[in-house]
Amino acid sequence: MAAIFKKEIRTYFTTMTGYVFLGFFLLITGFYFSISCVFGGSSNFVNVLSATLIALLVLIPVLTMRLFSEEARQKTDQLLFTSPVSIPQIVLGKFFASALLFFIGIMITSVYAVILSRFGEVSFAQTLTGIIGYFLMGCCFISVGLFVSVLTNNQIIAAVGTFAAMFFIFMIDSIAALVPASTSANIKFIALIILIIAFLIYNSTKNIYVSLIFAVLSAGAVAIIYFINSLAFDGIITKVLGWFSVLSRFDNFNMGIFDVSDIIYYLTFSAAFLYLSINSIEKRRWR
Repeated sequence: MAAIFKKEIRTYFTTMTGYVFLGFFLLITGFYFSISCVFGGSSNFVNVLSATLIALLVLIPVLTMRLFSEEARQKTDQLLFTSPVSIPQIVLGKFFASALLFFIGIMITSVYAVILSRFGEVSFAQTLTGIIGYFLMGCCFISVGLFVSVLTNNQIIAAVGTFAAMFFIFMIDSIAALVPASTSANIKFIALIILIIAFLIYNSTKNIYVSLIFAVLSAGAVAIIYFINSLAFDGIITKVLGWFSVLSRFDNFNMGIFDVSDIIYYLTFSAAFLYLSINSIEKRRWR
């Protein structure tokens, strides 16, 4: 994994990718620092990070678009996958390299908090908490971008796909507020989730009977719960979509609240997409 990590870091700084990412990240954070802190008179550095969230829609795709798509385009992926490095180590090496570059950008902008402390009162506890939350949230987006990059051999498609996935994540709170709250809509949503999971089981095992058994048992369990308590599924769509809301978890960090459950959520979210990336590569490798 160390070899992959070093290779990716070297690639970032021997091509324009790393410099473009850091340059635009510092430009955007510097702009919001000037607007919010210098001209706005605020000493809250975390507000600067919060203001740059929308910029990650463009910056993260730039950071992750070439991770695997470029390997596939240049046909070097076969050499990489037959090397004495396991697939999880390859994926983690690329992920940690991207996360490190993102961390470097955050650390450089943290100088703004030190500057603010010379002219006003800065809560370093809130600032540190906000930086941790911002970094963990960025890691979630990086894991999404890495997974999208695994699915294609075209960097542009990978960038657009990552942008679309992140845009959906950004809009998920608004979508949750617009979905119907009727019982029938919630039941249909649960049925859709059961079908998706059954398909994933079949896609992993190639055993139609296992996926059918899962679907039937799950549908039976839902029917039993519904007849016992018809209100049990009320608001399930909002709850499920709310669970996928990455941005809402950042609100606690933004206010200086260090919640372990939010950290576990971010780590689980990143791990889930890293697992999907590893699984996709393994399937393509043996195919």
